[in-house]
Amino acid sequence: MFFEQLLNGLTMGAIYALIALGYSMVYGILQIINFAHGDIFMLGTFIALTLIKVLHVPFAGAFVIAMVITAMIGIIIERLAYRPLRMADRMAPLLSALGVSIFLANFAQLIWGTETHPFPKVVNIANIKLGEVNINNLQVYILLMSIVLMIILQLIVKKSSWGVAMRATSYHKDHARLMGINVDKVISLTFAVGSALAAAAGIMVGLYYDAVYPTMGYSAGLKAFTAAVLGGIGSIPGAMLGGLVLGVFENFGAAYLSSGYRDAIAFSILIIVLLVKPSGLLGKSHQQKV
Repeated sequence: MFFEQLLNGLTMGAIYALIALGYSMVYGILQIINFAHGDIFMLGTFIALTLIKVLHVPFAGAFVIAMVITAMIGIIIERLAYRPLRMADRMAPLLSALGVSIFLANFAQLIWGTETHPFPKVVNIANIKLGEVNINNLQVYILLMSIVLMIILQLIVKKSSWGVAMRATSYHKDHARLMGINVDKVISLTFAVGSALAAAAGIMVGLYYDAVYPTMGYSAGLKAFTAAVLGGIGSIPGAMLGGLVLGVFENFGAAYLSSGYRDAIAFSILIIVLLVKPSGLLGKSHQQKV
């Protein structure tokens, strides 16, 4: 029972981590919270659903195409909703993010309706028994895909020229410009990568829960934001750790207390972190860096 619940928690935690990365990367550079990020997660799921069910695209192709399309949507949102407000009061980008979130949720309802859609059965689910522990292959696939995506992101951030430019921009945008870095391009790419990871997480949620609906981004987005704060918002390793920790705590609480406490546990963790260690597990108290 313990190890099964641990695996369940790690599975959801990995998904929270992928979404939380978008919050952390954007905050690390712009010091704003992209509250439309949960709805981008939802939109990526619907795009994959449409590609598979309507256009009959194979799952692997739909997975990649949905990530690419969602990355482009992230760039458009940054260009239209955030860039014009970059020098404005910090409240302005927040209100803009809420406006984009409402727009995306209503757009999804207009296109796909308000009902819950089943996700296509693209994986033959099989139970795996390891001694006393029962798991299924879908959980293994989700964990592996999440880990691979997080490793790729870490390699890009640490080894690529874009990663160096992103880290330089996060320290000081004006200094980065003096070094010849195209700050606007770096910020757009950051939104693109975060949006693509959110789409990947959404597709995994669709597979795992077999349910896709226009408001699915609200709860997932809030929990991923909680994970980002828990790990240290602005820190990429912190977002990964925060997602996994949140998923495990939430699942154990639901299993051993009551499933009705699942959301309460997540937000209780957020309140405790904000009171005890506002900078998060891996964050720095003075300034967060990617």
